[in-house]
Amino acid sequence: MEYVFIVIAAIFVNNIVLSQFLGICPFLGVSKKISTAAGMAGAVTFVMVIATIVTYLIQKTVLDKFGIGFMQTITFILVIASLVQLVEIILKKVSPALYQALGVFLPLITTNCAILGVAIMTIQKDYNLMEGVVFAISSALGFGLALIIFAGLREHVDLMNVPKGMKGMPIALVVAGILAMAFMGFSGLV
Repeated sequence: MEYVFIVIAAIFVNNIVLSQFLGICPFLGVSKKISTAAGMAGAVTFVMVIATIVTYLIQKTVLDKFGIGFMQTITFILVIASLVQLVEIILKKVSPALYQALGVFLPLITTNCAILGVAIMTIQKDYNLMEGVVFAISSALGFGLALIIFAGLREHVDLMNVPKGMKGMPIALVVAGILAMAFMGFSGLV
């Protein structure tokens, strides 16, 4: 039952982008088309889960064991950047088609603070490895859900007659704020 609470809270109540305000750059930058938003969501899900597993193991086996927890942030950043590079190299060799599909998004993921945030929150919330993986998957799904909904809304808003001063990013920020308020409606679930 605890896993259900983690899933609902991570996707809807404490959405990583709409509630925690992590990953705003790709949320605003890659949300002009649903297809690119879906690609980014898939790439973030893949990297977020792997990064959470690796950073959790490093935290428990190295940082905690040797009492160097103060190195957490820099260690996690290096691990995430290395993982993204490793994934890029492996995909290029193993699956060129998948590499072409995700190729644009992989460098963007290196600087996505949502991945670092989920890795750190997994440790802060004192999750075990399985709970951390469920939290990472759920957070990535919540990120993807918000990103795809926002992309659909932006595509629709682009077809509307918007005042000149509100075109582009101003109307996108208004829509993002309304979407965040809509997700606040889920706060009574958990």
